Amino acid sequence: MLTLLFIIFLLADVLLRFYLGLRQIRHVYRHQNEVPAEFSERIGLHSHQRAARYTIARTRLGLSERLVEALVLLGFTLLGGLQWLDVTLGNWISHELLRQLALIGAVLAIMGVVGLPFAWYRKFVLEARFGFNRMKPALFFADIAKTLLIVLILGTPLCAALLSLMDWAGPSWPWYGWGLWLVFNLLVLWLYPRVIAPIFNTFKPLEDTSLRERINALAQRCGFQTNGLYVMDGSRRSAHGNAYFTGLGRQKRIVFFDTLLNKLQPEEVEAVLAHELGHFKHRHIQRRLLISVLTSLIFFLLAGWAWGKVGFYTGLGVIPQLGRPNDALALILFFMVVPTFTFWMGPLSALLSRRDEYQADSFAAQHSQAQDLISALLKLYNDNAATLTPDPVHSAFYDSHPNAIDRIRHLKSLA
Repeated sequence: MLTLLFIIFLLADVLLRFYLGLRQIRHVYRHQNEVPAEFSERIGLHSHQRAARYTIARTRLGLSERLVEALVLLGFTLLGGLQWLDVTLGNWISHELLRQLALIGAVLAIMGVVGLPFAWYRKFVLEARFGFNRMKPALFFADIAKTLLIVLILGTPLCAALLSLMDWAGPSWPWYGWGLWLVFNLLVLWLYPRVIAPIFNTFKPLEDTSLRERINALAQRCGFQTNGLYVMDGSRRSAHGNAYFTGLGRQKRIVFFDTLLNKLQPEEVEAVLAHELGHFKHRHIQRRLLISVLTSLIFFLLAGWAWGKVGFYTGLGVIPQLGRPNDALALILFFMVVPTFTFWMGPLSALLSRRDEYQADSFAAQHSQAQDLISALLKLYNDNAATLTPDPVHSAFYDSHPNAIDRIRHLKSLA
């Protein structure tokens, strides 16, 4: 029964993605020769057509990548790849904990190798074709090496501790595993701005005195306590711009990509930041964290239930080995197939996210100027080659932000 359900859900996921992706391609292509009236004064036809080509190229690449991911998933499960890997490593490694760690590492390595050509093509072909890539191949591989090192340093103790808890706690392991996962995530949140992010980028205090005073005044008006304003050298890798918060409690800091500051005027930067502060004031981040915590608990409890069911393994093409722990096998198998069974939840998540964006825009209009945020968004749409005419069905299923037309109309109503 599980085998049939898995095949049905996997086919439904892939077919729906292709259906929506092809809708997006057709819709964007049909509307590429006319700029929507709301944008015609600020965005030219050439830029609009460039955004259409960029969107179509990204969508096609995403569909190709999803198809390969589905084939790899089938290879690991029903076609026996994970079974073969588990038996082979069991023949090579006698120490049970090391064997299970090796199994997790081998699966992650294989998935990384499969994804590498897509990452390379996305960066050095697609992004380069549209003038966004600024990364050199040496930096690309250096980032991969750094990421692998961080995963080894942080991930190995996490996996070892989780596997040890599963062996020690028996059927109660999901609760202990969930607690370990929460502690690990808090550790990463604390480490990220202090240790992890500086490994990849350079962060310097914001030097523009006028802009710094403007932003500090905004943060004070909004009741946001910041531990500093920083500029990140995002231009080393991409022409895309962004800004974000990072850190916990009173150690929160605001980070701007240098590319964003180079594109926007001070009042536009203030409006963009006011939008981000809107997420803070409306507790969107806290709510998302709470949802993440509860979701992870549900997943751990489900994994614990599946862990003890032989039918879970055999239904997904794996025969558990008798007389030795199958904890790593259960974890890999469960978290590998979970996205296939939960893809239908995507529209709800996207809907909630779009609602949050409208609330944050309203907050920005109250604490800065709606017209400044409109101006900033128009520049970002143009510079980032974001399509102004996405397919509405595709957008409803996937987009975490409102489409450009609806968002600008909403802001104009607040101006």
